[in-house]
Amino acid sequence: MGRQADEDWRAGGFGVYVHWPFCAAKCPYCDFNSHVRAGVDQGRWRRALAREIAAAAAETPGRKVASVFFGGGTPSLMAPETVAAVLEAIAAGWGLEQGAEVTLEANPTSVEAGRFRGYAAAGVNRLSLGVQALRDADLRALGRLHDVAAARAAFETARAIFPRISFDLIYARQGQDVAAWRAELAEAMAMAADHLSLYQLTIEPGTAFGALAARGRLRGLPDEGLAADLYLATQEACAAAGMAAYEVSNHARPGAEGRHNLVYWRYGDYVGVGPGAHGRVSVGGRRWATEGPRGPEEWLVAAEGGGATRREAVAPAEQAVEMAMMGMRLGEGVEMARYARLAGRGFDAGAVAELEELGLVTVGDGRIRATEAGRPVLNAVLKRLFDQ
Repeated sequence: MGRQADEDWRAGGFGVYVHWPFCAAKCPYCDFNSHVRAGVDQGRWRRALAREIAAAAAETPGRKVASVFFGGGTPSLMAPETVAAVLEAIAAGWGLEQGAEVTLEANPTSVEAGRFRGYAAAGVNRLSLGVQALRDADLRALGRLHDVAAARAAFETARAIFPRISFDLIYARQGQDVAAWRAELAEAMAMAADHLSLYQLTIEPGTAFGALAARGRLRGLPDEGLAADLYLATQEACAAAGMAAYEVSNHARPGAEGRHNLVYWRYGDYVGVGPGAHGRVSVGGRRWATEGPRGPEEWLVAAEGGGATRREAVAPAEQAVEMAMMGMRLGEGVEMARYARLAGRGFDAGAVAELEELGLVTVGDGRIRATEAGRPVLNAVLKRLFDQ
């Protein structure tokens, strides 16, 4: 199994995720590992991040990094010098592939042209902007600190500096209907981003919205039927505009797909650095699930003390399940032979035939793919595939 495990990641590539956990405010729908702090010692943080990167690189020599993603939190609250130091540590530890994608997430409220030019000079070549809505009332309801005018201004500032731009929108919001969402989508696509991440609002336990919903005080959310209609409207509008879904929630013009997220969805290796950051890394004939402590201060002390990353071996059969769960989100689907190598057996032929007959999957070129009808019920499709 050893060499096979060490080499399987090459089917998906190799990336680095860097988590910056700090935000100016906590959004009521957010269940990410984000924290509000009055002050951050960026010099101390950049040294700790560089130390963790060097330790990870020492375990995985001979690789080149295809993509780097600064997520959060709000990475655009990082000083450009911190971003530069992290990228220098990655380059020193592994080296970056020619044309590597380097993405940084930003909120419109943290946009400064000078800061953005600093990020570009450090090596960032793709910006992901957290717009979330193009309606001021909805931005207020989502707890966002910017308005639509600020979002548009931030986008224009970024477009003048970065060669590639993506932005996020949330739909299935309170009081939203299909016609209003179609109009908002048309405005978004007219802004000429090359990539859109379009997410249905989900109410998660432990969030402010979750607490309101539990008390019956979060009204106006779409029912299941309207949510499905909003999803279908999203797919139709984006496809008509030349931005078809290459993944369930992500749309891009041809060639503009987010390469870092493709590392995840194709089940490559990725190093996670920072508080709560997850990773999957193949070392010594095994694939390891890695995770850092969630608390920023806890992570910082651990990193300074010689290592903040915890690890647990992922059994081959579990790898197969993870790979299929991620890959079936993609339009390209999953290589069936790869699944069989990891699982020790292929998908059940009867289950595949049943799902094909229902029009939920297609099989061809050695791959299994979810159809347009299968994507909205992907969890049920996967349950059937794994139910052997």
